[in-house]
Amino acid sequence: MISLAEVQLWGKTIGAIQWDDAKQLGVFEYAPEFLRSGIELSPLKMPLRAGAYRFPELNYASFMGLPGMLADVLPDKFGNLLIDQWLIAQGRDPSSFNPVERLLYMGQRGMGALEFAPAAQRFVAPSTELELAELVGLANKALSKKQDLETRLSDVSEDKQALQQIIAVGTSAGGARAKAVIAWNEKTGEVRSGQCDLSDKALYQGFVQYLLKFDGVSGNADKELADPQGFTRIEYACYLMAVAAGIDMMPSRLLEENGRAHFMTERFDRTADGKKLHMQTLCGLAHYDFNVAGGYSYEQCFRVIRQLKLNNERQALEQQFRRMVFNVMIRNQDDHTKNIGFLMNRRGEWSLSPAYDVTYAYNPEGAWTANHQMTINSKRDAFTFDDLLVCGEAADLRPRSVRALVAEVRGVVLRWNEFAAEAGIPSTWAQSLASTFRLFD
Repeated sequence: MISLAEVQLWGKTIGAIQWDDAKQLGVFEYAPEFLRSGIELSPLKMPLRAGAYRFPELNYASFMGLPGMLADVLPDKFGNLLIDQWLIAQGRDPSSFNPVERLLYMGQRGMGALEFAPAAQRFVAPSTELELAELVGLANKALSKKQDLETRLSDVSEDKQALQQIIAVGTSAGGARAKAVIAWNEKTGEVRSGQCDLSDKALYQGFVQYLLKFDGVSGNADKELADPQGFTRIEYACYLMAVAAGIDMMPSRLLEENGRAHFMTERFDRTADGKKLHMQTLCGLAHYDFNVAGGYSYEQCFRVIRQLKLNNERQALEQQFRRMVFNVMIRNQDDHTKNIGFLMNRRGEWSLSPAYDVTYAYNPEGAWTANHQMTINSKRDAFTFDDLLVCGEAADLRPRSVRALVAEVRGVVLRWNEFAAEAGIPSTWAQSLASTFRLFD
């Protein structure tokens, strides 16, 4: 068991994380050299100073005993399931694998720019083409036939290689649903592992890094929301509508194969030439636990935006308010604190990340998405226009600006059938979703 990891950023050591097994707690300390950099990686909870940081009060299920800045790098449900399968294949009990070892397992493959050394396992990104159908099949097995997968892995070396292939692309992406980090060439249609160096033009000319959400994977769900085949088309329609409503998102599209439509979105934590950007979620930055439904508010998010001292603070506040209004109108009620992100460049400047996971998420019978995850004017449902006006004040928006913004977003949402048709959603399904929209007429 390994208990100590070096934390690195852009080729330099920024600190170390030590796992205290008795207390089930990670202890982080900045490197003396990095203290002199003046770059604040976690300004709200771990500002630069000498000495140890530990947060025993944080919910273990959400942060796994780690500071939020590091917990953000850990994979979620699908990625952890793949890691557990790899551990079983190595003959190790997954429960013995501590969170620092999980960080080391991520090594250089996590979202954002933080890296961990020494890497526990190096999965070499294949420079050859990946077969999406094969990856879908492996994701299906990982989610719905775990015992079968374990048995086959112990017997067949080819399956071990296949598991390593999906691990290389599937463990770094956050979220509960099955995802993969890929590099895609639009001109040739070729798909490769996204764990690659795009600056190597000999191998990756014309490739762009994407996050791909699998379509057609059984057992693919987030809390009480299961994904029937074609659910990715809904996310694509919502993406088209969000962009039309003035929401900043990365270019996204559907990648179709064998009757499936996988949702792809360009990575915002990578520059065009593949360089890494530091990323933190609202959960990681402010320690706002994403598993506490209704525990945090959009008003608190606006306060964090101010605390980060963004150069474009006014635009960021308006943009986040616009996203909130859109979420409310289309019933994106999985709007928890991990679904709001921030980016930091090499100069230490923070910005609001492009929006992500913007899709219909409503189950009136569910324990989670029957209501919104973040509150508006202390409410999770039954919002009135006055609630939006009150919340607008927290975003420094005047009533006239709120009215204009809401009218603009409403006008786009009223075009839902147009976007749904472009995404290939059957009209009956599209109409069923639209019947639940809130339009604040």
